[in-house]
Amino acid sequence: MSVSTTHPWWQDLDAADFRWSIPGSFNIAESCTDLQPSEDPALIVDTGTSVATYSFGQLGALSRKFMGLLQHWGLSQGDRVAIMVPQGVEVLTAHLGSFRGGYVTVPLSVKFGAAAVAYRLQHSGAKVLVIDAECYDRVKDALPDAPELAHVVVVGRDLEGEGGDTRIHNYAAEVESQAESSDFAATGPESPAIIIYTSGTTGNPKGALHGHRILLAHMPGVRTAFGNAPQPHDVFWTPADWAWIGGLFDVLFTALSLGCPVIATPDKFVPQRALKVMERHRVTCAFIPPTALKQMRSSGVDADSAAGTTIRTLATGGEALGEVLEQWVQETFRAPINEFYGQTEMNLTVGTSRAHRETGPGCMGRAFPGFDLALLDPQGNRVPDGEPGEICIRSGNPGQMLGYWNDPDKTAEKIHAGWIHTGDLAKADGNGDLWYEGRADDVISTAGYRVGPSEIEDCLMSHPAVSMAAVIGIPDELRGESVKAFIVLTEGCVPSEELSAQLKNHVKLKLAFYQYPRSISYLDELPMTATGKIMRRELRDQATPNP
Repeated sequence: MSVSTTHPWWQDLDAADFRWSIPGSFNIAESCTDLQPSEDPALIVDTGTSVATYSFGQLGALSRKFMGLLQHWGLSQGDRVAIMVPQGVEVLTAHLGSFRGGYVTVPLSVKFGAAAVAYRLQHSGAKVLVIDAECYDRVKDALPDAPELAHVVVVGRDLEGEGGDTRIHNYAAEVESQAESSDFAATGPESPAIIIYTSGTTGNPKGALHGHRILLAHMPGVRTAFGNAPQPHDVFWTPADWAWIGGLFDVLFTALSLGCPVIATPDKFVPQRALKVMERHRVTCAFIPPTALKQMRSSGVDADSAAGTTIRTLATGGEALGEVLEQWVQETFRAPINEFYGQTEMNLTVGTSRAHRETGPGCMGRAFPGFDLALLDPQGNRVPDGEPGEICIRSGNPGQMLGYWNDPDKTAEKIHAGWIHTGDLAKADGNGDLWYEGRADDVISTAGYRVGPSEIEDCLMSHPAVSMAAVIGIPDELRGESVKAFIVLTEGCVPSEELSAQLKNHVKLKLAFYQYPRSISYLDELPMTATGKIMRRELRDQATPNP
């Protein structure tokens, strides 16, 4: 991989006066394939039992075949194509072929059940669904509830016309038989490209519609967080599902647009397997969400077992990293870990670059180049340093969504008065560095103190008996709310009153008397969204204020 060929839209990270470089004509598929050296490796699919490598040229050819298939079926520009396939060449081909033809993709997590899939197909009005055979078996009974769905393309098994349903097609047969289309949709940065549904932690998930400019907006954050990527011999990997904005744009499309190969692992995340993948393919840049890092830590991964890896930079996001995990990563992989922050609607706006600048423990960093950030109170005023305020990003930047799909009212709630409102709280110091406080609706008001869950969770994680922790507020007649913790113990530890007392005292001594959990429950696992975020709403539903 050569780093000599750069494009203005990579953005100049060293510019004293940063200005976005947004071309008038832009297409994600072109940047990921046509503008790259044709023979260079682009995608390496490691299933655990086999390895297949695809060049940029091969990806381009496959995407033109897929675009030809959509044209053959009579789709018009702007029509939606839903994709529910694990990491691999098929999911990438479907996205790139759709982008190339001016169609709009709708990524769906392979973890979704029938109801979740049916809602998103109905809401987006998808006309085509590309789906893995195992996922198809799980959700097929819900497909008749999507009246606009005209074609279902199954990956991994030949189900052509199953049960007399003429909508069912075999992916390999359909794509391989197509001629490469020579057409190319004339798209600009604001042309619709992808609808990514929010995690749905409260209410129905909303579809964030993004234009092709979404890739351009990720360049400063990705290049900063991954140590001024691309560097010679860089190889990217993430276990994150290629259905979420993190997996797709923090790694997949952005890395390809930088000319770097990406490793695909379609199987379930397993800590020891992750180490083998990173070692076998000499991964240098990995995005691993905090939940996966916690699994690696609790499974006994250490510096000795990770000695064969070649990581130069790790990145994480989606949940607060915390001091304990940060220290473990640096000791284990002997590499800096950078934390970045964003949302489906406006991603990768804040982060660290620890190879270039030291930040305090638990710091989430500062705004990446190109983003104007403020911490605001409910009246829209900036809060003083040291006080919690809502993270707001000035609107009008290329990273923000075009709007929620078919929901202008929700769009207006999210973007108004010149700001994109995240609903997340943070504190700032005098240097512009930020410390995450949690969701605005997750903040606990106890005995006159406002307490964020992240700091308490990180403190609990520093106890050797704790593998994972989640903290919520529960009703308390005396205090208004009291702190309640849900704990997943490390292997070999068992719940006891004595352990609960130890954990309470552990927080009292390390933080403050009003932050310790007055009640503790032990779970086998925490309820998580498909993106690995703790579902505190479910914990609140099951919580009882037992002392």
